[in-house]
Amino acid sequence: MIDLAYRDRQRQGGFDFEALETATRSVLHACGAMVLEYLLEMEDGSALSRSCPCGGSFLDHKRQEKTVRSVLGPLQLRRTRQRCNRCGSWRVPEDLLLDVVKTGFSPGLRRMMAKSGSELSFERAGSLLEELAGVQVTPKEIERVSEKIGGDIARWQQAQVERAMQAQPPGVEIPQAPQTLCIAQDATGVPVLRRETEGRKGKAADGQARTREVKLGAVFTQSTADAEGPPVRDPQSTTYVGKIETAESFGPRLYSEAVQRGLEKASRVVVLGDGAPWIWNLAEEHFPGAIQILDFYHAQEKLCGLAKLLHPENPVARQAWLDPLAELLWEGQIPALLQRLRRLRSHPAEVKTTLEYFQNNQQRMRYGQFRAQNLFIGSGVVEAGCRSVIGERLKKSGMHWSVRGANAIIALRCCIESHRFEDYWQERRAA
Repeated sequence: MIDLAYRDRQRQGGFDFEALETATRSVLHACGAMVLEYLLEMEDGSALSRSCPCGGSFLDHKRQEKTVRSVLGPLQLRRTRQRCNRCGSWRVPEDLLLDVVKTGFSPGLRRMMAKSGSELSFERAGSLLEELAGVQVTPKEIERVSEKIGGDIARWQQAQVERAMQAQPPGVEIPQAPQTLCIAQDATGVPVLRRETEGRKGKAADGQARTREVKLGAVFTQSTADAEGPPVRDPQSTTYVGKIETAESFGPRLYSEAVQRGLEKASRVVVLGDGAPWIWNLAEEHFPGAIQILDFYHAQEKLCGLAKLLHPENPVARQAWLDPLAELLWEGQIPALLQRLRRLRSHPAEVKTTLEYFQNNQQRMRYGQFRAQNLFIGSGVVEAGCRSVIGERLKKSGMHWSVRGANAIIALRCCIESHRFEDYWQERRAA
């Protein structure tokens, strides 16, 4: 076959190296599939106990063939169906041992489909797999496999949440007690199918919501600061959890992640977030005693918004009014800042709202003290996560998700971005 491709190109007037590479890959894949079929034929399921959970025994019923698509191409596998002599349940022991129960894709191909489907649209993932690996799978097949594995990861994560809430060991080894454990929270909207927003109010002209809110948590550690003082996040230390769910359900999820990251051993725990009340409610409930820090840049935006309202046509006057208040905010002198704001007489409603914002968050705005302790005063890590973990995959133009599908992909992406996909894959194989 390779020789024919070579000679055909010669007759056309040139040597096509790329065509020869592709033809060679196809031949090697076919040869590899033959070898793989031979090796898999040795797995007859005899290593699996014939005992059924009901107390009966599985007896051989009949032999069947099954086509399994692998990274090397389609494989023909002969397997034995077995039936319990007591409860009548069926199983195929070879499928159990080879990890192909109720699927026509090999574990290696499923891994490739899930990882590519987590990064790209299902259409682009299919094209890329064919181009780079010579594997032909449809976008719908990639979608189903990606969401199935993502759903399995979500169940794996939920088991960890339940373990944490029952005060059981986290099930993972914490290498050392973190010096500073930072827990940041935020939320972002994901476009969903119309049926997923039925009865929900939104900002669209018809009053109907178009998105559902994903809550995202980022947990990372900090041990050092740079030469000029700002804190430095420990390399590769950020892990993520996220889901479309209520704050009440998200709280245990974030707490479980913090436990796995060494919450109980940390010398210092910091919770970062914007002004959303649900963030601080969860902090009080699940992380009592933690240092709470409201994102400095959100607080600064509040002042900038008020400055534009007070001096809409005069940028010079606006900046002159803003500069001294911004300096008070930077130093964390909130009582002095509040005193300045109380002198304002115009726009009483807006001023009142801003006053309440700063009054309610005074203890979270001690930025001078926080900087002196080399603490982060911004929640940029989780905000970046909203863009990279959620937005770059689930908020592309024209996308509309079911909640189930979105949550599966969110779980898959959080697992991969947290460098835990291999842990999950090994654990599911050992189960």
